[in-house]
Amino acid sequence: MSTFRRKKRSYHHGDLQAALIRTAGKMLEKEGVEALKLREVARRAGVSHNAPYRHFAEREALLAALAAEGFEWLGAAQRKAAEAGGLRGMGEAYVHFALTQPQRFRLMFGGQISIAKHPQLREVATKTFEALAGALCARVPEAQGAGDSSIAAWALVHGLAQLLLGGRISSVAKRGRDDATFVREVLASVRFVARAPVA
Repeated sequence: MSTFRRKKRSYHHGDLQAALIRTAGKMLEKEGVEALKLREVARRAGVSHNAPYRHFAEREALLAALAAEGFEWLGAAQRKAAEAGGLRGMGEAYVHFALTQPQRFRLMFGGQISIAKHPQLREVATKTFEALAGALCARVPEAQGAGDSSIAAWALVHGLAQLLLGGRISSVAKRGRDDATFVREVLASVRFVARAPVA
């Protein structure tokens, strides 16, 4: 009688999905989105190639889950930053997230996923933007364009993140500052929030 036993991972209810997302997240940051194939994610997670289909009907569903997780992380970082640094802190947290999670950030905003097809992703992405909008609305009366200010703030921090990720800002422009210092000082130079109107 053979004493050989095939090693097999067993997952309790809910663990398989988390394991697949965790494995896919590591692959994403190391190898990029092109490496994410359901069969390969399953192989690296140590499960059968059919196992991912219990939770993800197709590759895009897995990508949507990764993007949703990214928005959750970004939202949490912005909430924490808002407590310490207000609106500017939220902007710094946004750019910091992009620089430390570049592949995840590109997946979230790269247009590869149809947000309309994935309600959970749409919900968490909307909440992330609404947190910034809410913070601005508390400072800018709606009549003064709080909605427009929210979009302007988002455009600035997102554009700054993209420029840094793409290596488009020269060392001359940064004047020897590290990324964190550069981002903080750039955002400090911008006045998004209009002062309350003088009576």
